[in-house]
Amino acid sequence: MSAPTKALFVLTSHDDLAGLRKTGYYVGEAAHPWKVLTGAGVEVDLASIQGGTPPQDGREESDETQNEFLSDPRISTQLQDTTRLADVDPAAYDAVLFVGGHGTMWDFPNDPDVSRVGRTIYEAGGIVAAVCHGPSALVNLRLSDGSQLIDGKTVAGFTNAEEEAVGLTDVVPFLLADALEAKGATHTAGPDFTEHVEVSQRLVTGQNPQSATRVGEEILALLDA
Repeated sequence: MSAPTKALFVLTSHDDLAGLRKTGYYVGEAAHPWKVLTGAGVEVDLASIQGGTPPQDGREESDETQNEFLSDPRISTQLQDTTRLADVDPAAYDAVLFVGGHGTMWDFPNDPDVSRVGRTIYEAGGIVAAVCHGPSALVNLRLSDGSQLIDGKTVAGFTNAEEEAVGLTDVVPFLLADALEAKGATHTAGPDFTEHVEVSQRLVTGQNPQSATRVGEEILALLDA
């Protein structure tokens, strides 16, 4: 019997939006891809940068998929004490999704294990995905030959216009779209807060929370290819 297909979802551990309010991982950006993948039999594990209980943002109690995600026994147990990313063996996974939320802008870009996990999965023929601010994980992600994973690829991510719309242009440590382009990617944008996803080889990126379900669908399509 073959081993189950497995995906790792990486969550931020950063909860402080520059003193303005609390932040964390955006619940819907984990819940909606989880729904797609687990519905197709993919096993999803969670990890966070520091381990323990990750901070949440964007919780919508009217979102039944979020409710299902948070109440799922396997997920709820993991969320009580997530595995620290440094303790993850990426060889166990076929795909990794860097879940968004503003907190990622502080702890994803320079974390060595973000690069280690992403690089190992990609170079083994797996899929690297990120949604909304999750592509902050890609800004400094280098392959074994020293090249940027995103160099020459087309990506989506939270846009400068969307950052301005939520009033956080001067709060975030950098503008995501600009940083992605500075590392050799072509960043494309759909209209603000509408679904927009790019697939570039085995890299899947989504612009915003509205893109989370399709990010899951594109990961699944690549897993099935």
